[in-house]
Amino acid sequence: MEITQHHKTALLFGASGLVGGYCLQQLLKHPAYQKVHSFGRRKLDFAHPALEQHVIDFDQLEGYKALFLGQDVFSCLGTTMAKAGSKDAFRKVDFTYAIETARLAAEQGASQLMLVSSAGADTDSLFFYSRVKGEVERAARQLPYWSLHLFRPSVLLGPRQEQRIGEQVAARAMKSVSKWMTGDWLGQYRPVEAEDVAKAMLAAAQRLEPGPFVYRSDEIHEMAQYDKRLR
Repeated sequence: MEITQHHKTALLFGASGLVGGYCLQQLLKHPAYQKVHSFGRRKLDFAHPALEQHVIDFDQLEGYKALFLGQDVFSCLGTTMAKAGSKDAFRKVDFTYAIETARLAAEQGASQLMLVSSAGADTDSLFFYSRVKGEVERAARQLPYWSLHLFRPSVLLGPRQEQRIGEQVAARAMKSVSKWMTGDWLGQYRPVEAEDVAKAMLAAAQRLEPGPFVYRSDEIHEMAQYDKRLR
């Protein structure tokens, strides 16, 4: 398998989301990528010479398989229970779509997968959301990627298109005490800027080391700060 550091093509799923939007911005200005293929339900109101957008039906993914050509996959797909409307609908987006896009990209030769999971991801969790995220991670580990990077952010900080009052209140409360959220247990629940998650994903992709790797919320924050110092 040929692993290259420059002139790479990135495949991005979920660019319309909070982390995905920042990930798209970071990819388009990163010197390692000459082309970015973005896949979504609708076209973004944005253009760039290196960006190629693909509007796809996530329920018919096999029909788009030939488009999934690139080295690095950035999976930022996800929804909420409130927005999905049911457990089945939530699982379809967060599990089925995430794993099927990653699987098809691997079949087409992609070598690295950067996937946004969540703090508390655990297949044995009592909470449905965390249990599904754990199942996503478990399934991702079974895919034939040379390197797998799993990101487990806690509460995401950043501007959202839709209002999520509960998340906003939680974010403010946790941000005010975040500097004390350290150590093996509290550190994994430290709130993190969505932009920092995107920066950490790109930094991880340039490591070019066989995985898997798992990054907690506090580690994501530190990776992003280190990347800022290098630039």
